[in-house]
Amino acid sequence: MKISTKLGLALLSMTFTATAAFAEGREVRIASHVSELSPLHAQSQMFADAINKRLPGQFDFKLFPGGQLGKEKALMANVQAGSIEMINVASGVMKLDKKLGVFDLPWLFNDRAHVQRAMKGGMEDAIRGRIEEVGGMKVIGIYENGFRHVINTKRKVTTPADLDGLKIRISGGKFRQKVFQSMGATPQKVSWGETFTALQSGVVDGAEAAAYGFYEQKHYEVAKHLSATKHVYTPSFLVASNAFYSSLNDEQKKAFDEVGREITEAAYAKSAELEAKYLKEMQSKLEVNEVDLPAFQEATKSAYGDYISSQGEDYLKFVRDTAK
Repeated sequence: MKISTKLGLALLSMTFTATAAFAEGREVRIASHVSELSPLHAQSQMFADAINKRLPGQFDFKLFPGGQLGKEKALMANVQAGSIEMINVASGVMKLDKKLGVFDLPWLFNDRAHVQRAMKGGMEDAIRGRIEEVGGMKVIGIYENGFRHVINTKRKVTTPADLDGLKIRISGGKFRQKVFQSMGATPQKVSWGETFTALQSGVVDGAEAAAYGFYEQKHYEVAKHLSATKHVYTPSFLVASNAFYSSLNDEQKKAFDEVGREITEAAYAKSAELEAKYLKEMQSKLEVNEVDLPAFQEATKSAYGDYISSQGEDYLKFVRDTAK
């Protein structure tokens, strides 16, 4: 009788432990190099919420924004190695392959609606396949980090000539620097964290970044003009390590695949909402203006030559076919 009682208690304890473990869910980290103010953080949360709704109790998502688990390059290496489950990053993915450098081309898209048309028109699927082929990772979703704009202390920028003579802090590689140089600007290398002081002291006249970057760093306190140049559009990439994705059961894989795509439109809408919010809040501190988009597109169209000669026009066809 005592043996039976002990056995029953042991089984009950095992059942409770297993139930508790299931209730807690499997921990899944989603890390990003950018802050909680970014569209990437919102997208990660949207994905986690949607999966939890569809598969309640199976996962315990933990978000790590702001480079808590490493900068973008390190996050990429860790997801490829399988030491982290998921990441949401931006330009780092494009460095996997020169063909993905299409997003570094200046004034590629007319607006956010153009981006969405191109992606739906086949560009997203082509990019997914390319990343999975060369990157050793599973693409869950392709969303938006946003358009990059120019902020400066000197004057409103509406045409290419307005950039002439401005010292601008530019991120990205030599290609982007050459584009700005072709319009008379002088690219400056300053760390992102020191850009506020550089603007304040005159070491640089301006900087280029997404709206949330300017807002987060309070550049509006020292700059006078924010020109919505939209000179580069950067997607965001929600990806999972192959090791983690392979460990999911069929139901979970299906959920990750479907939810990753299902939240796309909501993710774009949230990105647009956040950008509008930050621009509106900065307008009380500086002047925000639109630019002559066709003038910039005309001035930089020769920059496409090198890309086309080495990588072809596959991706550009999606962009051109959906321009209107």
